[in-house]
Amino acid sequence: MKQRSISMRSILLSCAVLIALTVAVYWQLGSHDFINFDDNDYITDNPHMATGITVSNVVWAFTTLEPCNWHPLTWLSHLADAQLYGMNPRGHYLTNLIIHAVDAVLLFLLLLRLTAGRWQSLVVAALFALHPLHVESVAWVAERKDVLSAFFWFLTLYLYSRYVEQRTTRSYLATLVSFVLGLMSKPMLVTLPVVMLLLDFWPLNRRMARDNTAIEPRGGNERLQDPGSRLRWLMPLVREKIPFFVFTLLSSLITIYAQQKGGAINSLNAISLGLRIENSSLSYLKYLIKTLWPVDLAIIYPFPVSIPLWQVLGSLVVLLLVSITTILVAQRHPYLPVGWFWFLVTLLPVIGLVQVGEQAMADRYTYLPIIGLFIMAAWGVPQLVRELRYRRVILAFLASTVILASAVLTRHQLGFWQNGESVFRHAITVTAGNCIAHYNLGAALFDKGELAAAVSEFRKALAISPNDPQAHNNMGIALDKTGDLAAAISEFQQSVSINPNNFEGHYNLGIALLKKEDLNGGIREFQKALAITPDSTAAQNYLDNALKLQQQRQQR
Repeated sequence: MKQRSISMRSILLSCAVLIALTVAVYWQLGSHDFINFDDNDYITDNPHMATGITVSNVVWAFTTLEPCNWHPLTWLSHLADAQLYGMNPRGHYLTNLIIHAVDAVLLFLLLLRLTAGRWQSLVVAALFALHPLHVESVAWVAERKDVLSAFFWFLTLYLYSRYVEQRTTRSYLATLVSFVLGLMSKPMLVTLPVVMLLLDFWPLNRRMARDNTAIEPRGGNERLQDPGSRLRWLMPLVREKIPFFVFTLLSSLITIYAQQKGGAINSLNAISLGLRIENSSLSYLKYLIKTLWPVDLAIIYPFPVSIPLWQVLGSLVVLLLVSITTILVAQRHPYLPVGWFWFLVTLLPVIGLVQVGEQAMADRYTYLPIIGLFIMAAWGVPQLVRELRYRRVILAFLASTVILASAVLTRHQLGFWQNGESVFRHAITVTAGNCIAHYNLGAALFDKGELAAAVSEFRKALAISPNDPQAHNNMGIALDKTGDLAAAISEFQQSVSINPNNFEGHYNLGIALLKKEDLNGGIREFQKALAITPDSTAAQNYLDNALKLQQQRQQR
């Protein structure tokens, strides 16, 4: 690590500027409502949130796999918010904003400690704080796990840098504990041990002697004196991180189990392996493009039915060329391969080879990965203009322009996140064939009492994906509210026909049949519903009442 005298006053001023910019840009979140997509599962419809921090809720947070994840620290943060703010969304958004601002400061302090490059570190942190791709992670309460896990990501790396310097058991254990806490916030941290190895190359510039003692180099950009000895200094660094890799494996196994149990992982029958590989390679390029040109951002990007071969090959060529180029210049510009492979590696768990959900990609997945691209730019651009006469003026102008543009675009993007209706209307505008966006827009309109508009959106969703049982179910509920009972029953029947294990479909069909005075049919559906969810008090009450009514009729 380079050492350079930087006054505490300038560091504090930089941190204050980061916090002020972040709060100013994101302040409008205070007037936003919850989003009817995951926020209901995490907050508004979650019964545990009604009682806040209790012993039973803490036990639940550590034992539940809802929704298809194990992240107890994230649950505890939501419970704390519910305890403090109840169901007032302003407080929940405030917590997201505070953690995001702290993340930006931690990133700045981390890079400053590692490189002593104050201005480069500040630019990276400012871009992290203000880039439009990060709106989704901050402006969506359900994505608390992004900002919270990032806090432990940066803290772990900061503690790791102290361990490299001190080489004590205490500092090593502190780093490991922070890493585990991060995994308990979101399993996205599984790639962190690999990033630690990247930082060993640059900017830590670690070399390992035969006795495994760290040796600090004289300069940050020096060449490896013996290229053939790379494995000799690399392998001890890998062995040093074995406990981290062990926890990575454990977290991955728990996550796969939770997502399989919850039905979040799509089978190869739903999305073929070939299409997943094609989408993954193209998604890397799309993430890169959206980092450079962040427009047409959406809460959900529909998975393509097919991808043109030229797009797949083109993306692979770009990825391969950039990878080879950064490796070739690694000795003179080590920040380039570190930043590039930071980007590639950290996206790997969410790139879609193991397909979770129905999205082709997601803006929230970039919360940590694009830091690598920011590092490449912050250290690479000064090298490009190093021979120019007004180098400092040019760099200041470029940095200010990019940061200001990011702030403006982020404020604009935040406007689409005011509520579920606005965010899904925007998604429909900037994407095509977006079944999930139409469906959730319909649900938002239904909640507002706009039944005709809701039915119209459900029809559009079913036109795109006719075999969606939930869309049929919600269409039936909306039609029932409009008084079209026959059409509602038809929709519920289609819902349970597509998915016989659909509790809501059987339950709603049972209610509709009772309204039609089809007592036997209603009893049959409630029995099927209870076979799926035996502890449903509502279904049991309906069944008991229907059985009593049937008995009364038989006695007449």
